Amino acid sequence: MRSGPSDAVLLFDGEISVHYRFLWLVGGSDWPELVSARAGQRNGILGAAAPGILSMITGLHTGRVPFRVEWHDSEPPVDPWWEDVVEVSYQPPGTEVALCAFEQFVHLTLPRADSLRARFCAEGMDEGAEQDTAFDEDPGPDRYLLALWPAPPAPEAIVRETSDQASYWHQVARGARRA
Repeated sequence: MRSGPSDAVLLFDGEISVHYRFLWLVGGSDWPELVSARAGQRNGILGAAAPGILSMITGLHTGRVPFRVEWHDSEPPVDPWWEDVVEVSYQPPGTEVALCAFEQFVHLTLPRADSLRARFCAEGMDEGAEQDTAFDEDPGPDRYLLALWPAPPAPEAIVRETSDQASYWHQVARGARRA
């Protein structure tokens, strides 16, 4: 996976096992249903409608995907190689959160728990969806970055949309398609 900006504090850089294309960043035990996690949003790949929770969609249905979580002191630039990029406001319930996908829980400690901006970046979502599963030693062809930084609440933004998968999930979030 490409490295991030030099000022980034790396909170996680590894593989996470996804099932049914989704994973969560949570601080508690009550997780919303996937559709309600992005209720009322325009973007469908980074849900932030449930307090204290982020839900993320991947291209790969089941298997391991490379995933990175970074902390920044201020808004980082958007790297040009990311095919799909969305941003939402996020208020974590505390500094202790977990990146979760069913039975895998990666515990993370955020430097702060104020109002944050979350940027979800994806590369290879269409290739991941086409492959569908990655059970062997190699992870899926798609990869992801979740960048977090302190910021006041702001409207969600679809910064870049190039994959068919992101387009599909954005349409699902807007009610234009059924999942």
